[in-house]
Amino acid sequence: MSRAWYMNDLPDDQRLERQMDPPQPVEISQLRELTGVTHYKLNPATLATDGVLEGIKQDRGYNYEDCCEISKGTLPDYEVKIKNFFTEHIHTDEEIRFVEKGSGYFDVRDKNDRWIRIECLEGDLIILPAGIYHRFTLDMNNYIKARRFFCGEPIWTPHNRPADHFKERQSYVSWMKTNFQGEPALTSAH
Repeated sequence: MSRAWYMNDLPDDQRLERQMDPPQPVEISQLRELTGVTHYKLNPATLATDGVLEGIKQDRGYNYEDCCEISKGTLPDYEVKIKNFFTEHIHTDEEIRFVEKGSGYFDVRDKNDRWIRIECLEGDLIILPAGIYHRFTLDMNNYIKARRFFCGEPIWTPHNRPADHFKERQSYVSWMKTNFQGEPALTSAH
């Protein structure tokens, strides 16, 4: 079962849970309202026959996919890349991941600019909206295999914070404000 929680941002190993003291859990069902993130739990055993993933792909217009495997043995320049993934950034398109094997964490900023850590396990499909500040890291298992989905050609470019001038960031902030009465922080102090 996937979990999410408000996290501390101590300078220790990024792969640790980083729970607050006392812990401040976030219900997976609250992610959309707090961050705009959409989460699905799919059944890997029935994935090929149940049509759920295919339905999501069709509904959202995902027409390109690939697979990435992140571990010391599979990713060239592993140490450099894992640090880059953990740098806070936005994308100009949605970021979609379906975890086939392994596990990791997506950290996202909520509408008040606080970090929420989302644990991603086998069967989790997570959709981060364009313009959301986020980062990724493996957990202590140091392994994940995930499918990535795109609308059209893949765009990989991360835009490190501050990136408030991007229209996708401005659209995200406006969307959150309109739909969830939140006031996402626009500061670039982090």
